[in-house]
This record gives sequence, C-alpha cells and structure tokens, in this order.
Amino acid sequence: MILVADSGSSKTDWMGYSPEETISFSTQGINPYFLNAHDIFKLFSKKKEIASYAEKVKEIYFFGAGCSSPDKVEVISNGISSFFTQAYVSVEHDLIGSAYATCGDQKGLTCILGTGSNISYYDGKNVHSGAHGLGYVLGDEGSGTFFGRKLITNYLYGTMPTELSVKFAQNHQIDKETVVTNLYQKPSPNTYLASISRFMAEHTDHPFIINILREGFQEFVDSNIKDYPNYKSLNCHFVGSIAFYYQDILREVCLNNQVKVGKIYQKPIEGIYNYILRKEGITV
Repeated sequence: MILVADSGSSKTDWMGYSPEETISFSTQGINPYFLNAHDIFKLFSKKKEIASYAEKVKEIYFFGAGCSSPDKVEVISNGISSFFTQAYVSVEHDLIGSAYATCGDQKGLTCILGTGSNISYYDGKNVHSGAHGLGYVLGDEGSGTFFGRKLITNYLYGTMPTELSVKFAQNHQIDKETVVTNLYQKPSPNTYLASISRFMAEHTDHPFIINILREGFQEFVDSNIKDYPNYKSLNCHFVGSIAFYYQDILREVCLNNQVKVGKIYQKPIEGIYNYILRKEGITV
C-alpha cells in the first residue's frame, strides 16, 4: 500500500492506494515544531483504524508544514517510521505538495492560506521557496492565526463593534488571562489562534469582518506575492481553508493587485495523491 499525506498544523489528510482497496482518513496536524517523534508514534497508536495497515504500507509520501530543514524532516520521518516499520518514508514541505496539486507540470505561484500562510514559485519541476513562512509570531499574513489574532486584539482593546463583540463573547472565553495561558503555556498556540478565526465565517457580511479580511489578504499580497517580480505573468494558486471559504474577498483583492488567480482548493490531498500515483505509473 502507498500512503500520501498532506499536513497543516491543525489537520492531516491521508489517502492510500493498493490494488485491493483505497482508503482515506484524517489525523491531527503533524508539525515538527510542535510534535516530536514519540508524539507522532502515539498519535498513530491511538487511531485503531490505522493499526491494521501498519504492516501493509510499503511507501509513504508526507508533505507537511514545518518540514523545511533536515532536522525537522528527520523528526517526521522517525515518528512515521517507528509506526509504519515496513515503509519507505519520504518527507517534503507542504509547499511542494501544494505545487504538485495545483500546478502539475506548469509554472506558477502556490500559496497556502490555512492555519498558517506561505508561498513558493514552481518552475514546473522544482519548488523555489523564498524568505516567507516565518510562522505565527513573525509572519503568517492572511492566515487563520493572523485573523484569530486580529479578532482577539480588537475584542480586548474594545475596538470590535458592539454587536459583534457580544456574539464573540458568547462563542469564546476571551480575557487576558485565558489568552496568555493559551499562547504561552499550552501546546499549539497557532492552532488556538486559528480556531478563533472561525468566528468570521458566521459574519462574512459584516463590514468589520470584510475589512479585516481585505486588510489581511492585502498584507499577504504585499509581503508574499509581490516579492516575486514576475507575479503578474504567473497563475497564482491557493490552498487552505482560509483561501477557500473567503475566496470572494481574496479574488477581489487579487484582482485589484493584478494577481491572476488560478486554482483554489480547500484540501490539496486529492491532487497530491493523483500526482504521486501518476509518478508511480499507477492508473486508477
């Protein structure tokens, strides 16, 4: 069996192929900045439906957030290999998987707008990463963490419109102590911030939310897309829940900046899976 995975910080999507069956399942996000190899082993061990495949899997192609350096790749590889003991494991950055899913064999820009944000240029064969993807503290413009942070600060500073502030308080326990505890003392602060951003989905017609989305996407365009001199001549593809659910405003911002929007996928896993199978010479 061949397993293919696309992992963000919040969720990992998996698809598997063998001549006898195809499977799909999900696990929590597997990011080497927040999990070690033992954490990853425990994650698989707790999923009973995965245990029956542990010996059957012979190849695993994992594309994940945070897999941008040899030491982080090793964390993921060791964690996966400790559970899938019979498998060859390939670990690559999630930008590479997203490029395979959106660009195929064509040139283009691939952007991730999910829990975090990132961008790369794909020349049709190789991915060329820039100086982006700095994480939720220094970067992640236009991402779930970015918008979650904006909502929290506006609420705590008292600059959120009253009608929204009341609803926000009903949905979330937001006070200074709770926020500080989640950001500085509990694991996965980035996913905590991203979870707050879901509040926007219920109020996409409110001018305050529309303005936050426009500003966040504009910041992503300015700091990420416009960093590529030839951005106007390339198709610019997007993957991730933020890009997918707020694509109307994203398209508007891109149009205003002469960015040619290509594909927008909520989840690139199916495209990555099909790309890997084609490279393996497998027709399904």
